[in-house]
Amino acid sequence: MDVFGLIGNPVGHSLSPPMHEAAYEELGLDARYVTFEPDEDGAAAAVRGADALGVAGLNVTIPFKQDVLDAVEPDDLAERIGAVNTVDFSGETPTGHNTDAIGAVRALRDHGVALDGTAVVVGAGGAGRAVSFGLADEGMTVRIANRTVSKATALAEDVPDASGHGLEDLEALLSDADVLVNATSVGMDEDETPVAADALHGDLAVLDAVYSPLETRLLRDAAAEGATTVDGAWMLLYQGVEAFERWTGRDAPVDVMNDALRARL
Repeated sequence: MDVFGLIGNPVGHSLSPPMHEAAYEELGLDARYVTFEPDEDGAAAAVRGADALGVAGLNVTIPFKQDVLDAVEPDDLAERIGAVNTVDFSGETPTGHNTDAIGAVRALRDHGVALDGTAVVVGAGGAGRAVSFGLADEGMTVRIANRTVSKATALAEDVPDASGHGLEDLEALLSDADVLVNATSVGMDEDETPVAADALHGDLAVLDAVYSPLETRLLRDAAAEGATTVDGAWMLLYQGVEAFERWTGRDAPVDVMNDALRARL
């Protein structure tokens, strides 16, 4: 039996187990997905231990996405982002990958969004960094807006064809933009939005990385303007799909994984 899993602290809230377990059952794979909660300084040791025990693959979540870099050989994308959320043990050395970036790209593509032109990413934290690299690698011009302008500017220096801005610039930045991604937690705990409704327009595609609630105020405002809307569960789904396909070499049963995920939201 193959064992896959997730390391994080805490991990009790994770939606990855039901999503992956549903895929194993659908394809008849002899596999299990389990969670591990190392001490906050135990990420590298956890990866080494999983390797020694024959674990086939690990997902990595907060607060360990940067810490595991020292315990794996990161691919080019993970190295540029500076964070790993998927570890593959199939080679001689554990390799690290970042499927958050790919998850955002696949979520948008799944909704028919053309990834050319200009994207505005709100937030310069871990999610904003991954999304910015993912969209830039697709050839988009990326405008990063953050409450602390210096963080947006610093990220823009790392991302190809990117620029950093403050939140006060959002209306101007969005006037001719094609894609908007909220990569902050605004809208998760309260009915708030990081973007004023009057800055939105019908030519936008809007992805909100928040998935609880599924319909955030940002997405409601965007839909009212006629924009294409993509809820955060799609990004969560596709980062899991990408990990599954990397680990197993099989096409993921996307619909089954999506149903299992949304049943828990």
